[in-house]
Formats: sequence, structure tokens, C-alpha cells
Amino acid sequence: MAEKDRLFGEEGGDRCAAPSWDELAASDSRAVPRFLRADTYRNLGSEPLSTDRYTCPQFFRKELERMWPRVWQFAAREEELIEPGSVVLYENAGRSYLVTRQADGSVRAFHNVCLHRGRKLRTANGRVGEFRCPYHAFSWNTDGSLRHIPCRWDFPHLDEQNMQLPEAQVARWGGFIFVKDEEGGPSLEEFLAPLPEHFRRWQPERRYTSAWAAKVVPANWKAVAEAFMEAFHVIATHPQIMPFTGDANSKYNLYGDNVNLAITPFGTTSPHLEGTGLSEQEVMDAFLKYNGRVVPPNASITVPEGQSARRVMGDFNRFRFGEMAGEDLDHASDAEVQDALTYNVFPNFSPWGGFSPSVVYRWRPWPDQDHTLMEVRVLTPVPPGQQIPPAVPMRQLEADESWASALGVLGGILDQDMGNLPHVQTGMKASKNKELHLGNYQEIRIRHFHQTLDKYLADDAE
Repeated sequence: MAEKDRLFGEEGGDRCAAPSWDELAASDSRAVPRFLRADTYRNLGSEPLSTDRYTCPQFFRKELERMWPRVWQFAAREEELIEPGSVVLYENAGRSYLVTRQADGSVRAFHNVCLHRGRKLRTANGRVGEFRCPYHAFSWNTDGSLRHIPCRWDFPHLDEQNMQLPEAQVARWGGFIFVKDEEGGPSLEEFLAPLPEHFRRWQPERRYTSAWAAKVVPANWKAVAEAFMEAFHVIATHPQIMPFTGDANSKYNLYGDNVNLAITPFGTTSPHLEGTGLSEQEVMDAFLKYNGRVVPPNASITVPEGQSARRVMGDFNRFRFGEMAGEDLDHASDAEVQDALTYNVFPNFSPWGGFSPSVVYRWRPWPDQDHTLMEVRVLTPVPPGQQIPPAVPMRQLEADESWASALGVLGGILDQDMGNLPHVQTGMKASKNKELHLGNYQEIRIRHFHQTLDKYLADDAE
């Protein structure tokens, strides 16, 4: 074992010899929440994964049939459905839903299929008074009840009851709206646990979608999602952020089957740059140049003698984000106003925690095992008492458009990530041994994800 590595943890997980995130957080100027300090890593073995999981059409078909209908999927945000009759078209894994605000403020999700000849009722978001099929003008009310059948005399065999639009389950949490196709299984709160408990401190319901971009990536949806489950790739993919990013210092936690967390510290230098002698001011300057999520454009911050870039940035962001949110954030830890607190909820929802404007990822197979619609939202806090603004519409990027064109510095990081993924997909198809080998600690979230997927795909799964 290299001198920089040591064995650590009761179950024998390999962890970097550099100070852990917990050790860095212990020096924060404010107390870090107990739930972030808890260590819930567990060793899940070291067996290789088969590349067939990403490339095989039959494996993809099993996902469509056995997994996707049985999981809660993030379908919309509340601010996308401001008024009664507002509709969000949510499509994924061969299914199409009309997520609709009702007159009483509730939300329902109807299958987006005309019960006459099967045409999709809608192909876009909007606000409507009815769902009217463009093919033959069959129509339904926004509560899914039958409204009109043209030439009603020709359909004596149809009645209102069997012409009610089929529905998916809907549940809401933190400004997010979820759908699930099949009945049974855990409630949304059970499925998300402990996410609601953790996020209570950060109030995602008091945020709105201030930026939103998407792009079709020529890679399997799992491969795309996994690019955002570990910081191990920073050394090769994002070398420009290493002066202020503790990539190998990152912490990984697992919760039940569905939720896991990566915490990557900022304001500290990568252990891979040990011995380079970067000053705290150089750490800060790199932070300001390359982190577009938690620093304003063209900012200049001086690190006083004897202070750390991490603590100075913490003070700067406590004030800045407190003004943005309209509240006093003096209690917020340095970690909560700058670190990447990247949660992942099986199978395709990843909201970031903390008090800063947060990032939300969503991945959808689009439409097959070789393509993915990758979405990135930014959620910005809204002060108490102010009305939540409508969501900024999604901008779908063309193949030749950069993420940076839509999301600035944050998009530049995404462009680097996306540059790997087409070659990951073609590389897995060309693999001789058809095996992928994961690190026991830094890539534990990927193994956790696949073990949960296997539970849905098992032949005896209920």
C-alpha cells in the first residue's frame, strides 16, 4: 500500500491518509450538523460489474419493465405548476404523464394517452382547460374525467367510468413533485428517508428554478449518473479545481437502499497536490475563478494573514447567501455554504444540500440504453414572505452547444464531465473482459446504486 494511503474504518474501507472531511469540518467556524458528521459508510464487497448492465438491450428492457414503474420519480417542481390547469409533461422509460395542478391546489398525474386511438394528448407543457386529443377531438377535464366524445351515438359501448384517464400516484416534498406508476411499495417519505429530515434545515420548498439546461448524452443513463457519484475523477477530468477541492478528502455515506451522499470539501487543496506549497490566497483565487456555484462573477477576496481560504469563504458566503435568502445565516457552518453536499436518490434524482443556491441533477434514458437526457437545475432561495417565482423553462441544448453557454462556469465543469461519457459507452461495448472494477470507498455510491437496482430486477421481486 502506498504511503499516502492507510487502512481505516471498522469494515476495512480504504481511505486517503490526508485529513478527512470530518476532520476539516471539525475546524469549521460554526458547528456542522450532527447528521453530516455521522459516518454511515459500509463495505459492500469488491465484485466487478458487468458492462452488459450498460450496453445490453435485454438488461435495459428489464429496467423498463421491473424497476421504473415501481420507483418514485422526480417529475416537476411546484413553481412549474403555478395556477390551476398548469400542466407539466413528464416522460421517461416509455411512459408519458400529464402532471396537472387541480382547482383545489392538489396535483394529479394522468397517463398522456387518448383512450380512443392511443395518440398522446399533449406534447408540451402549458396551461389548459381540458385535455383535447388533436386526432379526433375526444376530450377530458383536467381532473381526468371524460368531457366529450364526438359522434357520441357511435360509441354506445363507452361510459364515463371506463373512460376516466388512468392515473399515476403523486406525492410532494420540499417543492418537488414525484410520480410512481404502480401501486404499493413505500410511501414517498419512506422512499426518501432520511432526506426530508436532513433538508428541513435548508428548506428546498423556499426555492425556485432559476436556471435549467438539458442535453442528450450518447451514453447509458447509469453511466451518466455515476459520473456525479464520486470525486475520484477530479484528478484527471477537472485538474483546474484541484487547488481548492479536497477530492480525495471526500466523505461517502449510505442510507437504506435508496439514498446516499457524497461530501466534497472546498477551500482546501487536493491531497494529490501535497507539497506544491500553494498559499491560502492562491487557493482562494482558484476558488473564485472556477467555482461558479458559490462565488459571484469577477469577485475578489483577500485572505488575511493567518486565516484559511475555507474560513474566509465561509464568512463571505454566510453574509451573501443570508442576504439572498432574507435570513440570518450566522449559524451555518462553513461546509453548508461552500462544500458539495451531493445527495443521490435512487434511481435518477440528485439534489445538493446546503444554504447556497443548489444544484439538482436528473437523468432519463432518452430513449434507449445508449442515450440519456441529462438535466441540471439551479434552485435559488426566495426570502420569507415573497412569492415563489415561476420556474425558468428548460433549455435543451443541441449536440454542438456547450453547457457553459447555458450555465456559465458550472457548465464548463459539466462540459468536461460530458467529454468522457461517449467514450465510456463505446469503451464498455469494446471491452474484452466485460468487467468494471470499483474502489471500495470512493466509488461506494455506485456499488450501492447497483445493489439496489438488482433488488428490483430480481426474478422473485414482488
